[in-house]
Amino acid sequence: MKHRPGGLVVAFLAAGVTLAACSSGSSSPTTSSRSTTSSGPTTTARSTTSTTGGSPTTSSGTARCATAALDGSVTGSSGAAGTIETTVALKSTAGAACILGGYPGLQLLGATGSPLSTKVVRGGTYSFTTLAPTTVTLAPGQSVYFNIGYSDVPVGGETSCPSSGSLEVTPPNAYDHLVLTANLSPCGGGTMVVSPVFSATGPGAQTTAPPGG
Repeated sequence: MKHRPGGLVVAFLAAGVTLAACSSGSSSPTTSSRSTTSSGPTTTARSTTSTTGGSPTTSSGTARCATAALDGSVTGSSGAAGTIETTVALKSTAGAACILGGYPGLQLLGATGSPLSTKVVRGGTYSFTTLAPTTVTLAPGQSVYFNIGYSDVPVGGETSCPSSGSLEVTPPNAYDHLVLTANLSPCGGGTMVVSPVFSATGPGAQTTAPPGG
């Protein structure tokens, strides 16, 4: 009879241990780590990826004329009262129709191909450069034109003006360029006013410099 109380004490102690174990197990939720963990969206990389090479097509389905498919040349030049007008042609050698529209970029190059001081102004005030930008569709073998205007009279402290052996032309909406032979001497630190490209059959055709002038 004396051993029964001891058995009851052991039973109560065992029950207490069981309850404590259940209580400590419920105090560590497993959902907290899952709620703070998220997978990064995969759409971000796709939305920021774009194609910059080649000749992108427009809404009409016609591709922009690739720089590699253009031949550049000076087709005319004339001057009066210190103002020089030069017309440049870009001829398409592509096998299909392509388009160009807007202003070209320009960089004067010396006889050895080194860059010279160059400042380019779009539109300006010359009658032959203030043309409205238009998009021109070129068939294979056709040309698009743009005009360059500049002063050959030194200004300020200039004693001479940059004299180029060639001209680097970046077609509208392009990043690469072509180089053509061009003897230009724009004063004002190489300041040139450029027109947008235009078609030989458009209103800008009347403003082109005469061939060989």
